[in-house]
Formats: sequence, structure tokens, C-alpha cells
Amino acid sequence: MQLRKWQSECANRALEYFNAKRHHFLCLATPAAGKTVMASEVAAKLLERDLIDFVLCFSPSINISQGIKYTFSKRLKCRFDGVIGAIGCSYTYQSMLSFKEDFWQLLERNRVLVVFDEIHHCSGSSLEDANAWGEEILLNIQNQAEYTLALTGTPWRSDQAPIALSRYTDPDNQIQCDYIYGLKEAVTDGVCRNPKIVLIDNDEISVTDEDNETKTFNSLGDLFKGSAVPYQSVIKNDDALRHILTLATDKLKIIKKVNPNAAGLIVSSSTEHAAYIFNMLKTEFNQTAQIVTYKEDEPSHKINEFRNSSINWIVSVGMISEGTDIPRLQVCCHLSRVKTELYFRQVLGRILRMTTSVDQQAWLFTFAEPKLVEFANRIAEEIPDQPVIFRNPVNVSLSEIVSLDKNEVMKDCISPIGNNKLEFGSSYKQKPLQSNTLDTTRSKNIIGLISQSFEILGGFRDKVVSTFDSPF
Repeated sequence: MQLRKWQSECANRALEYFNAKRHHFLCLATPAAGKTVMASEVAAKLLERDLIDFVLCFSPSINISQGIKYTFSKRLKCRFDGVIGAIGCSYTYQSMLSFKEDFWQLLERNRVLVVFDEIHHCSGSSLEDANAWGEEILLNIQNQAEYTLALTGTPWRSDQAPIALSRYTDPDNQIQCDYIYGLKEAVTDGVCRNPKIVLIDNDEISVTDEDNETKTFNSLGDLFKGSAVPYQSVIKNDDALRHILTLATDKLKIIKKVNPNAAGLIVSSSTEHAAYIFNMLKTEFNQTAQIVTYKEDEPSHKINEFRNSSINWIVSVGMISEGTDIPRLQVCCHLSRVKTELYFRQVLGRILRMTTSVDQQAWLFTFAEPKLVEFANRIAEEIPDQPVIFRNPVNVSLSEIVSLDKNEVMKDCISPIGNNKLEFGSSYKQKPLQSNTLDTTRSKNIIGLISQSFEILGGFRDKVVSTFDSPF
């Protein structure tokens, strides 16, 4: 297997690290850089040197777990399914909670390398501040595994809790990564596509409150600042949806003229929202589309089918937001109600993986909500400046972490503003349309319970964030 330069460098550094009798290695590499291939190389070298007996891998979802299983089996040239004769197995983090004592004895009695994909899902420097998955790592893996290799593209959490098995500087509590490969380096090396982020705004939004008083706002930022209209009402508005889907489908059509196999992803806010967008794509835009949510039968199977199909669009809630490898994705609409930097970057990562196709464009379309604008303009920052906080955890029910699709809230914290360029795109008028047909036309202020209705009356403005000073 031919490794990329960064993969070879990182694998060698990890091996040197382990040879120095250090046991926990953390790799930060941008989404789509090929972390799993690098990890399988480390496992292969450790096995060749007779430094380990088995390999265990853990990841956030079944689909990612299956991808890891395939990559490790191919590199190690043996079964990787946990049956007799296999060299290891790939599991989800959720499965750790059901393992009995006899399973964990495998680590006590053998030399085991444990690989963690997207380790930021597991928090805890001690049992006092650990979440459910972090607690299992602290109790059963931290002191029992021969080596651990932790992987992440976003090494932070919005609750500012420490990530399991990670080291932090004293006294500022900044995370210490043993190898860093950022998106800027990956774009320069031709490892990842150079993304363009389109921020959609509107210059005339009318809001009428329950006293029949009307205010007009000339941007989404002003709307959210000066009214009780929630972001979710905008992403479900027919006018707004029609505009963003027009931009996205037109862009995909252009790319498909060169790359016939190219596809697009819609990340929606709920299963109802996903079904509505799915029907709009098929009926109004005459697009071939697939929908996949936790309510569908065998969602992982449907994702695999789409990966190898010629269908134009896949619509989901959270099942394709992190780690899922569909290289033919080149266009994405971020229409989730989750507005965190970690989630934003994970969604963007779905369209960054390079292929052998001629056209390697990557376009993400979303609305100019202030936080999303902020995230788009600092995409070059790898690690936020805000330190972690070592504190008692907030209790979270087990059901909240069972499924990434059911629990869409993927948390992060903020980082400094980068040096990206903003360029203006098109602006044109749409006919007035009363709110949306998914929800009622009345939106409520959660705190004050004040009913308001809004209309999008103005022309849409499309700003293109051209990352890393790249030409538009």
C-alpha cells in the first residue's frame, strides 16, 4: 500500500513514540486525509515487529466501524472480525457499554493496540469528569492496553471537557497532539479538495409580532439579533430551501458534466425535514435522490448502496456527518439546526476526499447565520485557543449517545478567526412567500412565548468564502 507523505511520517513518529516506552499517541489530521490507512500501517508494523498480539478499533458509528474493518483487513491481510483466527475487530463506542469482564481480560492477558477514531466523542481525565464512553476507556483500556492510537480531525468539545487519554499543557490546559496534519497542508499536498463555502443571506425579511407590529431586517444576522424568529424556521422556509437547492443542484450539474459520478449531500434538521427535502429534490428539481435516517431499514446498507451508485443526492440527518467515506460527494447543503463548529467541520469533511476524477471542486452551501459565518471564516484554524475545563460532568442519559442520527448535537468550542477571503456572488429577487409549510407560520420565542410570523421578501445574496487565499 502506497502511503501519502503525511501518513508515512505520522506512522513512523508513532512507532518511535511507542519504542520510547510511551503508550498513548494522539494524531490530529483533517477529515478525509486518510487517518484509518495510517492507523492500519502502524498496526501492521507493530505486528511485524512482534510488539502486539491483537488490534481493537473503536469508532462512533456502525458505518465507520465497517469501513475500518475493511481497511485493516486489507492492510493486515487477514480477517478483522473478531472470530477465531482474526487479528482483531472493529467496534462502535456504544458497544463498549455491553462488554463483560471476560472481554476486557483480553487486554490484561495480551499485548493489544487499541485504535480510537474520532476520540473527541470520549471525554474524561478521571472518572469524575468522564462521559459513558470515556469511563470505559479509563477503567478498562488506559492502563491495560499495550498501546493506544487516538485519531481526530477536531480535537475539542463544546462542553470544554478534556478528551480521554489526552494530555494538556499546564497551566493553560491546551491539548497536546503528537502529530498534526491540517486542512491547509492537505490542500497544498493535493490530499484534500480545496472547499468553497457559500453563505446565503437575504436583504429584506419582514417580521410581524402578535401586536401586528412589523419590522424589516436586511440580513439574517440582524433578524436573529432583533427578533424571536429561530434559525430552524429559516432552514425550513420554502423560499430559502428553493434558493439553496437551486444553487446546489445547478453546481452539481456543472460538475457532473466532467465527473458523471459526482454526487451531493443534504444534511437536514430532522427526519421530517429530510423527507420534505427529498420530495422537493425529486418533484421540483427532477433529481435522483436517496434518503437515509435512523427510521429507515438498514441505513448502513443504504449508505453503501449510494456510495457505489449513480444517484445524484443523498439526504440525511446526522448519519453522514462524520467519518462516513463517500468520495464522490462534491456538493453539500448544511441545513441542520446544529450550529457548532465541530459539526460544521465534520459536515464539510464529507466533500473533501480526493478521487481520480478530473474535476475536484468541493462546494458547501449554507445560510449566513452568524455562527456559521464565523466558522466558515476560520476554517484554517486547527485547534481552538479556548482551554478545557476540568470539572464535574453534567449527567447525560444513555439514550442521548446511542445514535449520531438521533443525537444530532455534536459539540465544539470556538477558535480564532482565520485569514480567508469573502467574495460576492449572485443576487436576485424571489417572489414573496409566507414562512414555510413544514411548521406553522408562527414562530415562538422559547423564553417569552411571543408569537411572530415572518416573510422573506428580498433578494438573496450569496457570499463565497474562498479558503486558503485560493482563486474563485
